[in-house]
Amino acid sequence: MILNPATPVALLATLHASEVRPNLPPCLANNFYGIFGQQSVFKISDSACLELLPISVDDGSVVPLFLPDDGPQQLVWIQESSIDNSLRTLEYEAEVANFVDWLVSDKRIAYPDGQTILSEGGKPAPVSPVYHTTNSGVVAVAGQDTAHILSTRLPRFWKALPIPAKPVLYLPVPETAIERVRDILVSLRFDALVAGIVNGISVDHMQKDIRYLTNEDGTSGIASRHSFHHGSRIAAEWLKTQFEDAGAACRFMPFLEGFAPNIICRYDAKTESSDTVLISGHYDSRGSFGLERAPGGNDDGSGTVSILNIARRIKQTGITFRTNVELVVFAGEEQGLLGSKAYAKELRERGANIVLMIQADMLAYHVPDEPPQLGLAQFIGTPEVTQLVGNISTIYSPELTVGFTVVCCSDHQSFHEQGYPATHLFERAGPIADPMYHNSGDLSDRLGYDLNQVRSICKVQFATLLHAAGFDLPEGVDLEELD
Repeated sequence: MILNPATPVALLATLHASEVRPNLPPCLANNFYGIFGQQSVFKISDSACLELLPISVDDGSVVPLFLPDDGPQQLVWIQESSIDNSLRTLEYEAEVANFVDWLVSDKRIAYPDGQTILSEGGKPAPVSPVYHTTNSGVVAVAGQDTAHILSTRLPRFWKALPIPAKPVLYLPVPETAIERVRDILVSLRFDALVAGIVNGISVDHMQKDIRYLTNEDGTSGIASRHSFHHGSRIAAEWLKTQFEDAGAACRFMPFLEGFAPNIICRYDAKTESSDTVLISGHYDSRGSFGLERAPGGNDDGSGTVSILNIARRIKQTGITFRTNVELVVFAGEEQGLLGSKAYAKELRERGANIVLMIQADMLAYHVPDEPPQLGLAQFIGTPEVTQLVGNISTIYSPELTVGFTVVCCSDHQSFHEQGYPATHLFERAGPIADPMYHNSGDLSDRLGYDLNQVRSICKVQFATLLHAAGFDLPEGVDLEELD
């Protein structure tokens, strides 16, 4: 998709982000705005720039973009997630149709002659459709605050992703960074000590953690972990304490006013090292439209408790690392990866050397008649990291059926855009099938929610961390004493 304006500005999105390679022509590389819905987005002044693309890159398409000085200026990409056909119920299709009717006037593009209105602090905030298809589009809004409000008006399986006002650096993953991952791949062998460590991950602990975060145990009082909700602050304080009790040095990272903070936890290398291995999830949640409740048991409470129980196992075994290790849980994921974008940018500006990054997002659900699975990122991320995770799954969690998923756009994308090797772990080798996705019923006590699957995927993430970072047990401790 290319959006080619009358003023001359354009938006270009290639068919897939994987089509965008190093050595892009400067007219594209200098006008990169990020990845949205598996499409790389650019603003260009002349469509002739597209003729400089390699012939192997699929063509896009061009539509006008009008942004007068007195109209909305913040562009927002809206996108339907990749969902299984079983979720396309009549109720959901009606929800999407109502949203499109709300967005446009008389089923036509309302802008520039008409605008849809959101309420922002009691004042009208215009929303102007620029372009839309059946499952994606671009709208113009008054500013980022309105963009965040728009995210609460979307159908349940849709997301809103603000497009930055200025170009961002186009940073392909360097070949030297990819070569380091290849070295880990080549040297990968079964390690009985790694197996003993990861096999100690506790389902019982995971269950207690997720029931606290969703308030299913009635003790936390957390109604929602939406990034704007006070419940996310309760969750943040609790998570930081839990990680610190597991021996990590943690800090809150504020990134936008009104949002819950990222939680950055670190284990310094035992010897001097500039390298860091980073694993993550996101602890913010989203519920049904119009309801406060947003328990986020699967999205992404499952990834969060996976990271937390890796920390617990690190403390239990007393292992130390030869490379710096960070365990991170992000906020603002549901509003467009905002927390991870801020942290990935901070790391790049510091010149941090991230060996690899692995995001765990939605690990718990599988269709009741399907086996436990691991979905690997098909399009966004570094294929070598994805291959490493797949190989490690075969070694340490052979109970998982492994395949690719087109589900995209979790926090690993933020690191991929900053030129860091990254990938995403998902619960299914296929599209989203969880009927409680972005729903106020996303609890752990329900059919299809499987903490044993979470444990299996957690073992994969932990084993990848151990192989990539290197580790040592305390002197005099052996495998038999771990449990």
